[in-house]
Amino acid sequence: MAMSHTSKNRLCNLPPGTVVTGKWHGRSYRLLRRLGSGANGVVYLAESNGHRVAVKLSDDYASLASEMNILRRFSKVQGVTLGPSLLEADDWRSPLVRETVPFYVMEYIEGENFTAFVRRRGKEWAPVLLVQLLSVLERLHEEGWVFGDLKPDNLIVTGSPPSVRLLDVGGTTLQGRAVKEFTELYDRGYWGLGSRKAEPSYDLFSAAMVMIAACYPGHLEKTGDGRSQLFKIIEADRFLVQYKHVLQKALDGRYANAAAMRHDLLAAFSRRSAVKNETKTAALNRRSGRRAKKRRKVGAIAETVLIAALLLSAYGFYIYWQLTM
Repeated sequence: MAMSHTSKNRLCNLPPGTVVTGKWHGRSYRLLRRLGSGANGVVYLAESNGHRVAVKLSDDYASLASEMNILRRFSKVQGVTLGPSLLEADDWRSPLVRETVPFYVMEYIEGENFTAFVRRRGKEWAPVLLVQLLSVLERLHEEGWVFGDLKPDNLIVTGSPPSVRLLDVGGTTLQGRAVKEFTELYDRGYWGLGSRKAEPSYDLFSAAMVMIAACYPGHLEKTGDGRSQLFKIIEADRFLVQYKHVLQKALDGRYANAAAMRHDLLAAFSRRSAVKNETKTAALNRRSGRRAKKRRKVGAIAETVLIAALLLSAYGFYIYWQLTM
């Protein structure tokens, strides 16, 4: 059950400095700014005892309980960090909202969303980050879940070296069910390329769209036949076309799992790197050839000058010898 319109308006407009104090545990969180909102709640950046955290508030107990359960499951997956760590849960009673509001507190992950990072650092980062994302999705799918609402705003790039983390697990759905939340641009149903059934191929379509949207220069929206439009965008982009077989296969739902898509993406990345290295080597060889030719030319000129100088010296000596005879 989604939040009521009235409750959402109140929770979305809490002023900076508002203190949320838990009814049961007594810990307080001072809200700094709103990070985002969705059908099931509002997330704020907050501060508590000198540490920054993310606080999600909602009047939908069932949805919050489901999300917390997912975060707990994420934390038990070994070898990969799927999402933010769950820190605590409590209820808040405030005259600002005029009702008891459940909330949970999670790790605040600082960084940039996927698109912002790629546009700042360059398109070459898109496949690198996508390879990481596919590793995370592979583990999530193995646990029986589909992320669902996969989009740049729900992907944070953090750390050095940069790594991708999942945010906002509100759309995470058990495989086999209908996807709970989606954003049209990253939803295969919107593009006419499949159902909204929660299965790995749903997330892989969205992953391909994340890369396409990050490399697309303007505002992307559907204008006619979805498949044809997306394929043309890939073909027209000098960078994306190098990964067209992977992207088009993901858009068509022809990957059974994230591991297969990751394998193909790595192969395409390796081919591109090999071509770049060959081009670079050829360019270096051409420059080396030009330098060698120039050195030979300079050497020939120097040799000619030296011979001329020797001949002139010999001729001068011969004239002097004739005059002194």
